[in-house]
Amino acid sequence: MKKSSAVTSQPSLYLFLLLLLPLQAHSSDDLIDTVCKETPFCDLCEASLRPLIPSPSDPKSLASAMANVVLGNMTDNLGYIQSLIRHSKDPAAERALAQCAEMYRPVVRFNIPQAIEAMQRGEFGFAKYVLGDAEKQTDSCQKRINSTMADDESSAALTARNQLVKNLCDVAISVIKSLMNSR
Repeated sequence: MKKSSAVTSQPSLYLFLLLLLPLQAHSSDDLIDTVCKETPFCDLCEASLRPLIPSPSDPKSLASAMANVVLGNMTDNLGYIQSLIRHSKDPAAERALAQCAEMYRPVVRFNIPQAIEAMQRGEFGFAKYVLGDAEKQTDSCQKRINSTMADDESSAALTARNQLVKNLCDVAISVIKSLMNSR
């Protein structure tokens, strides 16, 4: 695939925030600390939530915020994939990217927004299921990319983006599980 400045992505805001995390001072006994310590990626959890909710008072707002972080990253990935499709000169890569876009679209437009609404109503099981499905769609996209795209800058960037979304989904699911266990 031809390298193009139009498809070179800037680092995700959340990766940037993750790098800034050690610079932030915070109390070790707050809700974000407590919840994030139970997730598989504590630093990613804290870097995602602290800028959004500096001192949350309830776990439900944390779960909703984390789902919004997943939604934001998946939306960003979809835009990046669409940009790669527009600039692709390789038909096989273009097909794989189009399949990824088709996997991402319903998750971004319908599924995660419905999960966020469900959390606000206290329907955490549905939200957990949807975020698990979002993670599976990301895995499926990555398998297509691995099998068809050359190891170039854009495929490496998409791989990193997909891994971030997968990790964010893991964190969001853990936050929801923590919320469900504390009820």
